[in-house]
Amino acid sequence: MRLRKKWWARPEIEKSNIFVENPSDSKGDWNNVFKNNNEIHLELGCGRGQFVTNLATKNRNINYIGVDLKDEVIVYAIRKVEKAEREDKSNIDNARFITMNIMGIADVFDENEVGKIYINFCNPWPKARHNKRRLTHNNFLKEYKKFLKPEAEIWFKTDDKGLFEDSLEYFKESGFKVTYSTYDLHNSDFRENVKTEYEEKFSKMGMNIMFLTAKLL
Repeated sequence: MRLRKKWWARPEIEKSNIFVENPSDSKGDWNNVFKNNNEIHLELGCGRGQFVTNLATKNRNINYIGVDLKDEVIVYAIRKVEKAEREDKSNIDNARFITMNIMGIADVFDENEVGKIYINFCNPWPKARHNKRRLTHNNFLKEYKKFLKPEAEIWFKTDDKGLFEDSLEYFKESGFKVTYSTYDLHNSDFRENVKTEYEEKFSKMGMNIMFLTAKLL
């Protein structure tokens, strides 16, 4: 879905202290950005930020970075954190957001700098000639391995069966061990799920959510 350009979005996000304008400048130095040595987790394609906001609110001992391409969605992610701060009456200082093309993600993080990646409802790119654009494709997994810690995990959710089944193979081919998988997350025995905006919408429509966790070997 193409977003209409919101010219006011960029000036607003640049005023926020949780937006990192030049993320490549922080490569190898993200713990200084957060001013602590806590583990760093990424959500790739964070959208409007509900997922990161909920995680950051619940787990103050983990640093979260939401990544998306568009200012027009990151501005709402930042607003969600600010709203959560008002409601919680405390600073949520373990969340940051960046805008960038995820193809360049290895230029932003250094070796062993990230402990977990979340990929939620990414574009399935169903045409064979477009498969390499999938965020779970071998080409992307190769890039993630450049900055993931040993035995780091990737958690992946989708409503697209073709993407899910192909991703199971991508992970195995790229040196990850699939440690959990289900074709029906909400009726599974998995108890650590945090819902995204899309997930809430899809589940209300009766659609199954597929989910896997994969560990770097």
